[in-house]
Amino acid sequence: MDVFKPLDAESVARFRKEKALPDRFILHLGTLEPRKNLVMLLRAYAALPENLRREVPLVLVGGRGWDYQAVFDTIQAYNLSPTVHFPGYVDGEMLPLWYNAAELLVYPSLYEGWGLPVIEAMACGCPTLVSDVSSLPEAAGDTGLRLPPEDEAAWTAALNQALTDRTWRETSRRAGIIRAAQFTWEATAASTVQAYHKALESG
Repeated sequence: MDVFKPLDAESVARFRKEKALPDRFILHLGTLEPRKNLVMLLRAYAALPENLRREVPLVLVGGRGWDYQAVFDTIQAYNLSPTVHFPGYVDGEMLPLWYNAAELLVYPSLYEGWGLPVIEAMACGCPTLVSDVSSLPEAAGDTGLRLPPEDEAAWTAALNQALTDRTWRETSRRAGIIRAAQFTWEATAASTVQAYHKALESG
């Protein structure tokens, strides 16, 4: 995982310019599908003050999966089109730049076999907000904020804190880098296999 690390400011600024990204944005990485809990995330984001949403857009990176229409219906219902963006699928080699450029990573999934993007983001110094279910608490540890995946008000409050509290972001950034260093590819692969075994046993 040595490619996932904090990058120099010049490279990140150049990436932002190439992708026409704002200085601050919230990142979600994953396929657009119900398991990712994006409708809840969008409603929580919509409850933020309008000026904060204008300053910090939500960027949903990933391709369209199954039953994704509810995501776009929610955006229309809450008039979020100006501040929610869809770059689509991105190549894996570009992920370190996305993590470095983002203000924070949000991962509100209802279930994840293993939270690899969370670890990658932490390694790049990107603070995280994750669901407190499945494998995500194990991935994030105490480095960010862990929240019930269906508690919309809690996610709104956490987003507001993460976006307005610079000290919290810096503390989370440092803690995430330290924690991510504990996860080698071998350890991550072993954890993934273990998660699949647990899923099969409970199925």
